[in-house]
Amino acid sequence: MIQFVDVILKKIFEQGKEYPWERPCACPKCGSSGKVWSHGYVRAIFDGFRTHLFLKRYRCHICRCVITLRPLSHYSRFQSSRKTIRSSLDHRIKTGRWPKSDVCTARMRHWLRNLQNQVMAVLDCSWSFGLMSGYDKLLEMERIPVSRSI
Repeated sequence: MIQFVDVILKKIFEQGKEYPWERPCACPKCGSSGKVWSHGYVRAIFDGFRTHLFLKRYRCHICRCVITLRPLSHYSRFQSSRKTIRSSLDHRIKTGRWPKSDVCTARMRHWLRNLQNQVMAVLDCSWSFGLMSGYDKLLEMERIPVSRSI
């Protein structure tokens, strides 16, 4: 299970495993207020860093759920930040060109295609009303707007 926390990636990069992660006060799966145990680290790659970062994991001693702490600034399973994804798509939709950035255009095309598919499938309407409006509506539905899974 992933739990999003407000952290600064640069500090995690600089401090590595010494970063002071805040322990969850309860298990998000079973709600047990008992102590969750440390369960090591998992490596994750994020844009802008030359090597992987260590994300902290915990384990509930009641239901045995593994909880991975992930930055709030990123969607689950995405290397680019939410802000980068949104601004790239917005720039493309408004200007017809991809922005100059460190993110490859193939990845940005992937986001756009997935957003179109999500809007068509989930919102069941034409995206002529505006893809960015659809992006916002999908967020309101607590969906990842650029995810491949429908």
